[in-house]
Amino acid sequence: MFLSMNSVLQWIEKNIVWGIPLIALILIVGIILTIKLKCLQLTHLGEALKSMVANDEAGKGEVSSFGALCISMAATLETGKIIGVATAIAIGGPGALFWMILAAIFGMATKYAEGYLAIRFRKIEPDGTVMGGPFTYIEEGMGKKWRWLSKMFAIFGALAGVMGIGTMTQMNSITESAVSVFDPNKIHSISVFGNDISIYAIIVGIIVTIISAIAVIGGIDRISKVSVILVPFMAVGYFLACLSVLVFNVGAIPSAFVKVFKSAFDIKAGIGGLAGMGMMNAMREGVSKGIFSNEAGLGSAPIAIASAQSNNPIKEGLACMGSTFIDTMVLCLTIGLGVVITGAYETSEGINITINTFTNGLHISNLASAIIVLLSIATFAFTTIIGWNVYGEKCVAYLTKGNKKWVMFYKVLYIIAVGIAPLLTLSLIWTLASIFNGLMALPNLVGLLGLSGIVAKETNEYFKNRKAKKSQEKDMQHN
Repeated sequence: MFLSMNSVLQWIEKNIVWGIPLIALILIVGIILTIKLKCLQLTHLGEALKSMVANDEAGKGEVSSFGALCISMAATLETGKIIGVATAIAIGGPGALFWMILAAIFGMATKYAEGYLAIRFRKIEPDGTVMGGPFTYIEEGMGKKWRWLSKMFAIFGALAGVMGIGTMTQMNSITESAVSVFDPNKIHSISVFGNDISIYAIIVGIIVTIISAIAVIGGIDRISKVSVILVPFMAVGYFLACLSVLVFNVGAIPSAFVKVFKSAFDIKAGIGGLAGMGMMNAMREGVSKGIFSNEAGLGSAPIAIASAQSNNPIKEGLACMGSTFIDTMVLCLTIGLGVVITGAYETSEGINITINTFTNGLHISNLASAIIVLLSIATFAFTTIIGWNVYGEKCVAYLTKGNKKWVMFYKVLYIIAVGIAPLLTLSLIWTLASIFNGLMALPNLVGLLGLSGIVAKETNEYFKNRKAKKSQEKDMQHN
């Protein structure tokens, strides 16, 4: 029964949710915004990276601009970097990395629009709490007649948090990596619902659940403080570990790029025996795992960005855009090339792909590699758990008009979902997460299309006026 249900969910994921229509919509929205914004992600990339660390002290909000960005990046810098990229390459071939990067290039424009709209249409309640994100910019920007679309996003967002990317995938990744270090052969296991679960997975699961509960109950301010400390540390640390693999194998980098490009356009028969399926499989895996990683178009990041103490939509949009560059163009590309160079995707699966990438790439023991992955996953996954709780809470608050009892009920449900994750299979967890990601993205992408004119008009006018002002000041200095 379980196997058949899992098979049905996987079919829904690949053929309905993450079929050609959604993949095409993600790329189309990114392309349209790129054109309307005059390639903003290229012309203002430097400014975007600077905006990531700048605070706007004059603005109203619940947390600092940098704190809001760190909450967003805490949810974004998750196990998608460690397992998602490797899994995409294992299933879709090296070409999946090409489509992941291509989607991210256009996704930077998408992420800018999300950050811009988050500040532009947010609501600040009398008690200082902020309501913002796709549910507000769809309703306020497109009109009350689109409220049903806002509610659809909020429902899928709450479900994605509690049943997918926010809880189960992260906790399962933590416990699996812990088992790979302390009990790789699962000698110390007990049977739970017919599955052999390592006692180490249960112990680590209990510890992480308790720590997560403390952070979640503490609210957005505590989550912001934790994220500001952990996010920069874990991003730099993991990047250096992945970069080391490339440095140790620098001569193989050109051939890896060739392999990625050729695989991306492989029209030979793939899964199912039909010509073109190989390319379609690479595209689907690259785009879906890419959005799982950088969340461009998903609509999650603007929920956190809306809480920033900032009145500048341009600045927050650029900061969002910069986070996507760091996420995919730096972190995902680095680990992805390492996976391709070492060939770990051909002989391993799941978390073992990443472990073997470090083992083969750095010529170290499997235990040492497992420890690197465990430390990375522990910080990545934990911050994602607490970051996505903010998203889910805000979605529930929108749906219930800020009813605190419902919000607290969601928190409890969220913590329970974190706790039971070690008891579920990795395949089921990632399938559910992918489905809810896609369902969440759909209403947000429709909203971005509808509001793309506003974003482009106001952004282009801002930069045009700023350029004219600088030119005028320069002329005055010469005179």
